Amino acid sequence: MRRTLARFSITALLALATAVPYVVYGQAQLPGTNTPSPAPLLFATNTPVGPTATPSATLTPTHTLTPTATPTLTFTPSFTPTDTPTPTDTPTPTPTPIGPYSYPEGISPLTGLPYPNEEAAGRRNLIVKISNYPPVVRPQSGVNQADVVYEYEVEGGVTRFAAIYRNNAPDHVGSVRSARLFDLELIPMYNALFAYSGTSEPIQKIIMAADFVYQTFSPLKGDNCEEAGFCRFPKDGLAFEHTLFLDTNQVWALATRRNVNTPLRARGFAFNEKPDPDGKPINDIFIDWYGQTSARWQYDAASGHYLRYTDDLPHFDIADNQQLWVDNLIVIEVPHNERPDLFPPGANYASHEIALWDQGRAYLLRDGQLYQGYWFRKDREPGSALQLLYGNNVPMMMKPGRTWVSVVRWLGDVVVSETKPDMAATATTIGLSATPTFTLTPGPSPTPAPDL
Repeated sequence: MRRTLARFSITALLALATAVPYVVYGQAQLPGTNTPSPAPLLFATNTPVGPTATPSATLTPTHTLTPTATPTLTFTPSFTPTDTPTPTDTPTPTPTPIGPYSYPEGISPLTGLPYPNEEAAGRRNLIVKISNYPPVVRPQSGVNQADVVYEYEVEGGVTRFAAIYRNNAPDHVGSVRSARLFDLELIPMYNALFAYSGTSEPIQKIIMAADFVYQTFSPLKGDNCEEAGFCRFPKDGLAFEHTLFLDTNQVWALATRRNVNTPLRARGFAFNEKPDPDGKPINDIFIDWYGQTSARWQYDAASGHYLRYTDDLPHFDIADNQQLWVDNLIVIEVPHNERPDLFPPGANYASHEIALWDQGRAYLLRDGQLYQGYWFRKDREPGSALQLLYGNNVPMMMKPGRTWVSVVRWLGDVVVSETKPDMAATATTIGLSATPTFTLTPGPSPTPAPDL
């Protein structure tokens, strides 16, 4: 049984800092793998890993000037020079900050890039729950059009995606699945609309009593295909609960009719085209959720993207036939708490309370470099979203573009490496060793609505 990570403050960590951060590169695993608690992140000085001043160069003379004889002065008629203007330095423009609190007009706080059009600037962030298990739900549709994706454990090592849309408006996203407690943190964080298939009765009661209830959309609340864009696409051999897809355009239109499609911002991310100094070269990141689900991200220098593999196979988006990709990969360590008080005794369903408030340890990967720091959520007020900070409170600069946030119990479940395994060879081995299996699915799934 893993223990939850105790809450801590960045100030306290600075005071206790005494050693260099423990990071293992090559094929070694970071500390804490499969142990009750992770190794602490310690620092050599009071200023943890982060941007450091670049020392200025010291000029060393390459030769010595030898004085020459002073010439004999002779009379020369003098001229009175005219005034010559004194040159002045041209001031260097101060770059407009892109986050974590202030964003230039027309720039999305989700990506650090300009909104592609007026429609994107004028609509609200939209979170859509997307299935990632069982493997039959892959490839999903529309994931590559999300600005930000959170991946987190629902139960038993199974993960799902909470994809946040604003810049793009795909008409076929899914398959759409049910809500969990963690989603109820993301909705206010990103001032977002929320689309889900259904949920358990205890969580639905929380949603119905929340301030953001009118920002939520679901067939469980009567939102249908014609008006809200929740449509079923049956397929032979595919269980009923995996057939629900969403047209984001219709949800935004319905939100407009309900007067909740307000183009509010969420502040937290900070962006800079130039990476922070002192990053460590890392090209392969492997994340394991109890051996039930695994994710591997490899840096592709040609595109500047991180490419996704799931269970050692390339993970594609069926909508664009491209491998899942992002510009930034964030891994955050967050306490996972059991909440049996929310569910009836003996219930065969549950929902982890993933405590995404206060702060915790974090990795940021961009441009093939790894940076260590902390995630921080200033408060639980609407629009106060995820921040990334070094131990000296300096923001970690993300690459303008798309971001994936992987939520784990311990950073010990994450292995980073400078070298990349040959995933093409791995896929071939898996293909040759696979034994065909046949599963008979008798018509629509017997799972009742709301589907869990």
